[in-house]
Parts: sequence; structure tokens; C-alpha cells
Amino acid sequence: MATTETSTESLGIGEVADRTGLSVHALRFYEREGLLVGPVHRTAGGRRRYSPTDVGWLGICVRLRESGMPLAELKRFAELVRRGPGNEPERLRLLDAHQRRVEDQIRALEECRSVIALKVGVYAEHVARGTATGLWDPTAAAD
Repeated sequence: MATTETSTESLGIGEVADRTGLSVHALRFYEREGLLVGPVHRTAGGRRRYSPTDVGWLGICVRLRESGMPLAELKRFAELVRRGPGNEPERLRLLDAHQRRVEDQIRALEECRSVIALKVGVYAEHVARGTATGLWDPTAAAD
């Protein structure tokens, strides 16, 4: 169903791609996969027009995907939002579980960062002293 939207607030697909960081292809994919909370309006010529609400929602989707939310969970979240009021506890459970996963990832990355910082310090010290030759040399005999 093509609807005409003449609002000056609506944006074309290229403008939305620029604002969200998603490619035009990704925006079409999000629409096909049912990741938007409302229908994308079309001009009389069939061109997509996005509302500020669409752009805001896409910003949330981008952050959820960048933080590792599986596509199936994002679809479920969008479906719940589309259904409207009454399912907020389920939305909360979904977001809470994702938040816990992200926090676990952050903790793991902080541990990795600590190891890397330690190794950077060791190498920097050896390079500065001129004693870096042979560090972690796989051809050296094990002591």
C-alpha cells in the first residue's frame, strides 16, 4: 500500500542512511525483515519516506545490533513494540537479558585490555632500553 507523505520532516532513504550509518541496502533489509515499528510511507512515485520516529527507532536498532543483539531478538523486540501497550514486562525481560550479556562482554574486554596494556608496557620498556630483540622468539630454545 503506497501512501503519500508530504511532510517536510520526512526523509528519503539516502538521508536516513547518512543519519543512521546504515547502508541503503541495510535499510531495505530492516524493512523486509520487519524490524521497523511502523510501515515506511511511500511517495506517489513509490519512494520511501521516513519519519523522525522511524529514524529514532533505527538508531536504537543500530545500537542493539552493534552491541550484539541477535537479529531474532531484535525482531521480537520490534514486534512487541508494534503491538503497543501491555507487553512492557516482556520487553523489559528481553532488554535486561541483552544488557547482562553486554555487561559480561564489557568485563571480558576489560580483562583483555589489561593483558594488552601489560604487554604494551613490557614491550615499550624493552624497546626503550634496546633489549626487545628475542622477545617471544619462537625459534629460541625453551628454558
